[in-house]
Amino acid sequence: MIYLDSAATTLVKPKTVSDKVLWALTNLSSPGRGQYLNAELAEKTAFECREKTAALFNVKEPDDVVFTFNATHGLNMAIFTLARPNGRCVVSGFEHNAVMRPLKSRGMEIIKAESPLFDRESAVGAFDRAIDNSIDFVVCTAVSNVFGYILPIEEIAEICRKRRVPLIIDASQGAGTLDLDFTRLGAAFMAMPGHKGLYGPQGTGILLCGQKVRPLLMGGTGGDSRLPSMPDYLPDAGEAGTHNMVGIAGLSAGIDFVSKMTPGKILRHEQKLASVCAGGLRRIRGVNVYYTGDRNVQSGVLSFTAEGRDCEEIASELGKRGICVRAGLHCAPSAHETVGTLKKGTVRVSFSAFNSKKDVMRFLNTMGRILS
Repeated sequence: MIYLDSAATTLVKPKTVSDKVLWALTNLSSPGRGQYLNAELAEKTAFECREKTAALFNVKEPDDVVFTFNATHGLNMAIFTLARPNGRCVVSGFEHNAVMRPLKSRGMEIIKAESPLFDRESAVGAFDRAIDNSIDFVVCTAVSNVFGYILPIEEIAEICRKRRVPLIIDASQGAGTLDLDFTRLGAAFMAMPGHKGLYGPQGTGILLCGQKVRPLLMGGTGGDSRLPSMPDYLPDAGEAGTHNMVGIAGLSAGIDFVSKMTPGKILRHEQKLASVCAGGLRRIRGVNVYYTGDRNVQSGVLSFTAEGRDCEEIASELGKRGICVRAGLHCAPSAHETVGTLKKGTVRVSFSAFNSKKDVMRFLNTMGRILS
């Protein structure tokens, strides 16, 4: 099997992750729920994961790291904290449904700061024009999950800081590869999954909080049980119910892997593979590749279409031959609408630290046979 769908989930994990998951299954109970060894081990494991996350993303306090089920959970929590009926928010033209659907459910007026694919200068200008004192908050993805486009998040964050408009960052495709300094960015919230670029298990996620959060779930937190409502302090305000300690333990090991290898090195490795892949695809007749070649602008993710061929059909043919990619709209119709691929979607190829040039060459050879 050649796995080229890491933008969905990094299926291939460091062995330390699975080892930690198996250890947690038989050693960890619930943090804050007992005075015995297994509960204390769980509390220690959870706090260590918060500390490692805070160090990787430069978060001032480990308690500002809230564990979630996935990035969608974190984005919903952040949006529901800041959104108000009939409020106004600004988004990029590349947002995922995990952003767009919660905004619409809250009755927000959504203003798109639209700009062409891979044009960071135009993106900055669009946000600069859209953000004024009538805006409640801004939501922006760090990297497009469809096209691998690295948006100018630092410049957008600077505009938000100057105009005192809260910013929510969707780091689903940037966490683990980009230098995302939470303190420097000054965002209100930054959400990310554990199972993508952080190489943790599915069912894990993180919400970095620059302010208090409004709970989505309410229930037990292991402390302050006499309170009739949820505690208003972090991380308890965002963590009702039993923690996914098996997932958190695995996520902690994944963050160790990323921190040791470094996000920059992982990104450069993925970008090299994407460059080889894009070059090979462009040599196949009828293939249109959405790739810029600028490493400041595109990550290790690229999309393509083939003239006269259905993208789902291509992905299916690849799958039959043991090559895993994703096709369709990728839960981000807004991005496809921006680029003009909404009608048919694209085939997406995305790499991880565990892919090699050999994987790319096998994919290219197989694509050549399928399209011939």
